Amino acid sequence: MTGTKRVIIAGGGPVGCVCALVLSKAGVPVTMLEAETAPVCDLRASTFHPPTLDMLAKLGVTDALIAQGLVSPVFQYRDREAGLLAEFDLAAIAPYSDHPFRLQCEQFKLTIEIYRQLKQYPDTQIIFGARFERLEQDGDGVHIDYTIDGAGGRVSGDYLIGADGARSSVRKTLGIEFPGFTYPELFVVASTKQDVSQIVPGLANVSYISDPEEWCALIRAPELWRFLFPVRPETPRTVALTHDYLLPRMQTMAPAPFTYEIAHSTLYDVHQRVAETYRKGRVFLAGDSAHINNPLGGMGMNGGIHDAVNLAGKLVDVLTAQAGEETLARYERQRRPIAIEYVQAQTHRNMQQLEERDPKVRSKRQADLKALASDKKRALEIMLQASMINAVNRSHAIA
Repeated sequence: MTGTKRVIIAGGGPVGCVCALVLSKAGVPVTMLEAETAPVCDLRASTFHPPTLDMLAKLGVTDALIAQGLVSPVFQYRDREAGLLAEFDLAAIAPYSDHPFRLQCEQFKLTIEIYRQLKQYPDTQIIFGARFERLEQDGDGVHIDYTIDGAGGRVSGDYLIGADGARSSVRKTLGIEFPGFTYPELFVVASTKQDVSQIVPGLANVSYISDPEEWCALIRAPELWRFLFPVRPETPRTVALTHDYLLPRMQTMAPAPFTYEIAHSTLYDVHQRVAETYRKGRVFLAGDSAHINNPLGGMGMNGGIHDAVNLAGKLVDVLTAQAGEETLARYERQRRPIAIEYVQAQTHRNMQQLEERDPKVRSKRQADLKALASDKKRALEIMLQASMINAVNRSHAIA
């Protein structure tokens, strides 16, 4: 495209990077501000769902992720006492996706691959160590002040995308409320390099283990197995990260003839929140800036990437004169209901199912789950829901 139209992106995580790549490939100049001094190699999200892989394939990213990840077509629901309850094979959704599997691959591998690709676009500027300070917007554009090591800078553009996470400075600056709730429990993740699948026969790379006292999500990444547990509110944070606390819990879920070696552990608060609006004037929110949820089901990062593809695609259409300004209103109409009706609702149901304490309700849910898995039609519907295909289709259907 010609001209000086520019989109500013606050935040260089998966959502900001996907926005930048969509825009850059269409010839839209981009300035991305990232507070960290380099790409962050953390162990946050590690599951890519089928429609996300389809979207990233169109951007030329999916093959690089597959080469670094674990293709995982099967996911399981287990019970700590009863063992395997149900197994679902995503091969059944092949008619609905070019990638009928979950890909287990840490999110930093996505951002690093996109940073590599963005280097080929001379109109794309990435500023590391840049902390968002304030914004102004008027009829001509949006103007962002930032600092690097205390020194001030300013950048202007036509639009700003706030992809700066759950504590979004962009959202707070705009005064956008972030209603919802925080779970009383904390979540703790303990990762080990030891192969848990050698300890639990038939264990899938993605397994959810229910128990009224001590449920667990057991997820495999390429280099690590990750145990995710709830932590009772009365447990001190300093205790929850100790080996004395974590090792017995790991042994409870996957009894091993050795002591687990914990390679990494982290503790965090868990929220279910959705911003009251995704847009104010020339500024948009996407990803965790707009919505956060518990991690059961791996929908947070994926939903954020879906936001990014939707929003950046609409900005391309407007900035290249393929559509009028009114098309941007569809972004919130299409994405905010999905965060509430699909992602928030599904992740909360996932947690309720794992922690149910009423014996009669637990027994009925287990029986229902087994029946679902043995019914191909109903199992397919569960997989379309769990893989986020239903959510994406619903989003596309909103005018």
